[in-house]
Amino acid sequence: MSMRVNRVAEQMKKELGDIIGQRLKDPRIGFVTVTDVEVTGDLQQATIYISVLGKDSEKEASLEGLKKAKGFIRSEIGKRIRLRKTPEIDFAFDESVAYGNRIESLLRDVKEDESDN
Repeated sequence: MSMRVNRVAEQMKKELGDIIGQRLKDPRIGFVTVTDVEVTGDLQQATIYISVLGKDSEKEASLEGLKKAKGFIRSEIGKRIRLRKTPEIDFAFDESVAYGNRIESLLRDVKEDESDN
């Protein structure tokens, strides 16, 4: 991946934290953390990976709220980052956080089983 694509992704991640945290007023959107941004090499598409605290229903509601605010978020990014064309954005859950927690939980269980023996 080129340095420019990396820079754009990092800048978007930084700005998204501010936009989602400060500018969005949708009550469905809970405590959202932008964990990663992947931008295609041609800077046309960006996938924004998020993690959300709460129950599954709250997570889904937050994702819906973000998808509804896509146009606003994209225009805010366009104002803040100087690009000829602002990438189309899409949101997805970052499954790596849940995966990591699951592994940690399994390791804890194994350790407890060993200490019981």
